[in-house]
Amino acid sequence: MKTGLYPPGSSVSDSRKHTIPIHFVVAALRGARARGLDVVPVLDAAGIASELLSAPQALVSTEQYTAFIQQLWLSMSDEFLGFSVAGPSKIGTFAMMCYTAIHAGTLQRALSRGMRFYGLISDAFRVSISRDDNRALLTFENLALDDPDHFLTECWLVIWHGFACWLINKRIPIIDAVFDYAEPPHAAEYRRMFYARSTQFGGAAITLSFPASYLDLPVVQNEHTLKAFLKTSPADLLVKPKNDDSLTGRIRAMLRQRADYPEFEQVAAELYLTPQTLRRRLKDEGSSYQQIKDNLRRDTAVYFLSRPELSIDDIALQLGFSEPSAFHRAFKKWTGVTPGVYRQEKQGRGV
Repeated sequence: MKTGLYPPGSSVSDSRKHTIPIHFVVAALRGARARGLDVVPVLDAAGIASELLSAPQALVSTEQYTAFIQQLWLSMSDEFLGFSVAGPSKIGTFAMMCYTAIHAGTLQRALSRGMRFYGLISDAFRVSISRDDNRALLTFENLALDDPDHFLTECWLVIWHGFACWLINKRIPIIDAVFDYAEPPHAAEYRRMFYARSTQFGGAAITLSFPASYLDLPVVQNEHTLKAFLKTSPADLLVKPKNDDSLTGRIRAMLRQRADYPEFEQVAAELYLTPQTLRRRLKDEGSSYQQIKDNLRRDTAVYFLSRPELSIDDIALQLGFSEPSAFHRAFKKWTGVTPGVYRQEKQGRGV
């Protein structure tokens, strides 16, 4: 079947081009449940059907996940989401850290100031920045976290990296991402989270490295832009897509602009590669052209199912399925649940 990702004339923001595995919802709820919080209202507020929690393949939209994290923070009054043995982090702590860091001048001074701020208000973890001639190293140390899924660890690494990129208004490429624990089942997601050139598990420490020259760049944000940033941050830093210069990312971006999917040979020609070379390089990235197309259709389906004005039959038609039953089968294969179950909370509660 040949179909485009989005129907002509549709507009989907960058933050909605990917989906989030249900693992990250389940892992986020571990701290809340340990503190005795009723998590059903949190899921309802984000339009996430509780049935998805028991479907390992299930996905949620980035819009839903951002709303979920924001609601979880508010419900717990804890930006550490119940994972800190040393005590909660009051709502507003991240914002105050941002105001502390934003006037520091350079990225290195801003990050150092922000990290010292957290060191003063919490003993839950320590984040530090160091550098040599060519490489900067961001190090995360777990001091007092009850975080067996490493959820908060991963979140704060993504948040610090995203915050650094925002401060200088540039994407900071990560050279190596190293973790001091065994490779988790969701390891494939680490590429989307960090886009590191190399990812290693079982290392001596938890670190992100990037070119040291970025630390000398000036902070270009101010209190006016910070107010807008804080309306959705840090929650949206967890899902905001980073520039992906891999072949997989470039092909995804190419297909999003098309009314239909071109043949593989045409894609190769537009990338100035032979089909054999493109196939080999995609394989090296753990991908294929068919997988890219399937993931795009899956992600688009998840996004459109969060739009109440579209019926499931309409979505099936827009995705190019000849009949709704074929869409139902494909969606259940992709996510482990039917489109109706996925949409259940939004339909039932008018979210």
